[in-house]
Amino acid sequence: MKTKYVVPILIGAGIGLALYSCGGGIPEKAQAVTNFDGAKYLGKWYEIARLDYKWERDLDNVTAEYSLNEDKTIKVDNKGYNVKKDKWEQSVGKARYVKKDNIGMLKVSFFGPFYAGYNVVAIDNDYKYALVAGESLKYMWILSREKTIPESVKADFLIKAQEIGYDVTKLVWVKHDKAN
Repeated sequence: MKTKYVVPILIGAGIGLALYSCGGGIPEKAQAVTNFDGAKYLGKWYEIARLDYKWERDLDNVTAEYSLNEDKTIKVDNKGYNVKKDKWEQSVGKARYVKKDNIGMLKVSFFGPFYAGYNVVAIDNDYKYALVAGESLKYMWILSREKTIPESVKADFLIKAQEIGYDVTKLVWVKHDKAN
């Protein structure tokens, strides 16, 4: 009698896993940048602020370096200094566009087939500063090509983040006091 429930449960779990692994979500009030130039986005970025989560907890001096892989996916090379463990940590993954390559809506994976949303929701014309939304209001980053960000850009990004629904009082402001 119990075995008749096994197949539907397995099918449901498989569908759930497939949907979850697709990733690429975006918060309801956020919109990814259009006319996005992926080539200009490549290179090194410094994490200025983030909403903390377990994979980056206790990290300062965080950078992300993006480069193009041969298969047209984007290599994501994240590094940060764990202040509690007193050592550098690194995670390498890949990203791909969710829709078109001129829309700043990507999905990124560090764990095999599992992807998460990575959405550029604000960027300046020179691609020096970016506001990135995750797939939910739990994930957000402010990035800069330099270790600091002008107060005017910071203020604009914080306003935009609040409009999307982010609690900016919970942001972790990242220190950049070590060379990596």
